[in-house]
Parts: sequence; C-alpha cells; structure tokens
Amino acid sequence: MNLFQLRAFDAVAREGSFTRAAARLFISQPAVTGHIKTLEEHYQITLLRRTARRVELTEEGIKLAAITRAMFGLVDEAQVMLEANRQLLTGRLEVAADGPHMVMPMLASLRARYPGITVNLRLGNAQETLAALLSEHVDVAVLTEIEPRKGLTLRPLVESRICALVPASHPWLALPEGIDIAQLDQIIMVLREPTSITRRTFDEACDKAGVNPRVLLELDSREAVTEAVAAQLGVGIVSSIEVSHDPRVGAVPIKGEGLANRHMLGCMERRAELRLIKAFMALAPEHTP
Repeated sequence: MNLFQLRAFDAVAREGSFTRAAARLFISQPAVTGHIKTLEEHYQITLLRRTARRVELTEEGIKLAAITRAMFGLVDEAQVMLEANRQLLTGRLEVAADGPHMVMPMLASLRARYPGITVNLRLGNAQETLAALLSEHVDVAVLTEIEPRKGLTLRPLVESRICALVPASHPWLALPEGIDIAQLDQIIMVLREPTSITRRTFDEACDKAGVNPRVLLELDSREAVTEAVAAQLGVGIVSSIEVSHDPRVGAVPIKGEGLANRHMLGCMERRAELRLIKAFMALAPEHTP
C-alpha cells in the first residue's frame, strides 16, 4: 500500500478540492490526481466523483476517509510531539466559529505572536461548528451554549446578552436602560431560524415571561435580519457581541430572565497538548473580560 497515494486521497477528502489538496501537501495538482488515479486503478474502486463544480466522496470513499483521517491525524500528532521543543515558526490551524466577532480578535493575537502560522477559518451555525470539532475536521472552535462533555476541553470566553435590533429612527433607541421583554408581546418581529442559538435563547425567555411576539419572517443569517430591520419589516434580535455598525439600525438592551448566552473556546481533550492547539487555547484568558 502506497502512503503517498493515501495521503493525497486524505487531503482531497478533507479539502473537497484537488487544488486545495495540492496546496495542503505542497505538491502539484497533477501529482495529487495521479496518486489518486493509481490508487483507484490498483484496487479497482471509485473513491471520488468529479463534477464541474466540486469533488464528492463515494460510499467507499467516505469509509476510507474515516480511516485516513484517523491514521494521518496520529501521524500529525507524532510529528508535533517530536517537534515540541521547536518554536511555532510554521504550522496550520483549522478553526471553526459560530460567528466572526469573537474569533477575529483571537486570530489577530495569534498572528501577532506567531506570524508564520496559517489559519483556515470555517464559519457556520452552532450545530455545524460543534459537529466540525467533534468530527475533528477542525482543531479548535468558538462555541455558544455548549454543555461540558467527556472528551471535550472548554475554556470560558464571554457572556453576551440578547438585544432588540430596530431601525435607526425607532423611539426605543432613546431609552438608555433599554426595554423590558414584556414590551415585545405582540410586536412584529423578524428572527433567525429556530435552530439558531440566539433565537432559541430568546424563545425560551419569551416562554418563561409569557411573551408572544408575532414572527413575520424567519431568516437564515444575521445579515438578512439586519436588512429586514433596516427595511422596517419588524424588530429583530441580536447578540450584544454581534451588534452591527450599520447606521440604518441600532441595538436596544432587553431586560428579562434567561437572555444571556455563554461563549467558550473548545478543543478535543486528547489533542489539547498539541503545541499549536495549546497555543491557541492559551489565548482564551486574554479575550475574557
């Protein structure tokens, strides 16, 4: 069995692209293609489907990718252990986050300290971010409202509060202490999808307070909520750490129970001592108010 061929396949499975796999391995794209073609021909198996826009794993490819991910993950850990005394001059860190606002200052701190480190950042919702970490598609993740679980190392970052997002001309913006959650009863609102952590927290707080907003729109991004509020389609909600600087809208604090979210930095416990992951996790205290 040729490990170069398996390494090429593993890189394509991780990156979903021959071009990005070649960059990951520091070899040419034709070399990656040749390794995988030889592997498929030798074992008379189809591992990848190539379309005009993307590369997809076949059923057999998915099974092999699970093996190679674990295998080369151990190889990477061995290399890190053997180079533990070297300075962090080079390296690649895979990061996931459920929003850009907290992770960007941390990446800036990492770059200032270790300018040779390359970072790949994935942004997604809370479920996608946690899934990426647990499946070890990423090394570290910024998570919201995650409960402690076996095998997961967590460091606290910050607690945010949910605010009402209103048009810039809205009278609520003149209230220095904000509004009570009861004032949102029967108010027309434009909200994130129910699976959003911010939406879920808001819905639970409304249930406890006996508040029933009138949901006009459910949207799949913070940007879409901002646009809907700016168009005066309704009142939105936003985390206090994600308040937009858009002059068309403004954030108003909401007073009430259960309107806070905890944000944490996490990694897999068995990989917590890897030098690059450890260096990034050490940034948590610096970014905790």
